[in-house]
Amino acid sequence: MVRAGLTTERLARAGAELADEVGFEQVTVSALARRFDVKVASLYSHLKSSQDLKTRIALLSLEELADRGAAALAGRAGKDALTAFADVYRDYAREHPGRYAAAQFRLDPEAAVASAGGRHSTMTRAILRGYDLSEPDQTHAVRMLGSVFHGYVSLEMAGGFSHSQPGSQESWSRILDALDALLRNWPAP
Repeated sequence: MVRAGLTTERLARAGAELADEVGFEQVTVSALARRFDVKVASLYSHLKSSQDLKTRIALLSLEELADRGAAALAGRAGKDALTAFADVYRDYAREHPGRYAAAQFRLDPEAAVASAGGRHSTMTRAILRGYDLSEPDQTHAVRMLGSVFHGYVSLEMAGGFSHSQPGSQESWSRILDALDALLRNWPAP
């Protein structure tokens, strides 16, 4: 018998909340069952496995992040757009550390195509149109921005910048200035 009120969407949202509380790697169907005070077997009518749960959390996280990115980019261009987009990633990671980790979860090809991951790439490319980059430089720049954003956020969340001055906000601002300058003066091949 399926417990009233439990849906796949509700379980994914509860899993995302759990990820923010205990870490994405700690999320399992068993942990979710304890949260709802139900037997693990009762969740299997909604979820196939812990892998399925993690995939659903990842999809939810990518969607939330894409929605925030789209809202932040509306009406912005150039450095203003770059900074707003970068701040979305950093702020999301701070507010939702487990969901942010889920957004990095490796999806199978079918799930990846159906995810909001494509929206992230499209938004990044929209920012780069303001810098007049053509292919393959645009693809290189998309990868560079993703690497810098994720790398900085990951190191900051791990406490890597908490022990020295200047503060991490000042470094973040300087890095975004440097990225803007680099994109405006992209080196020729």
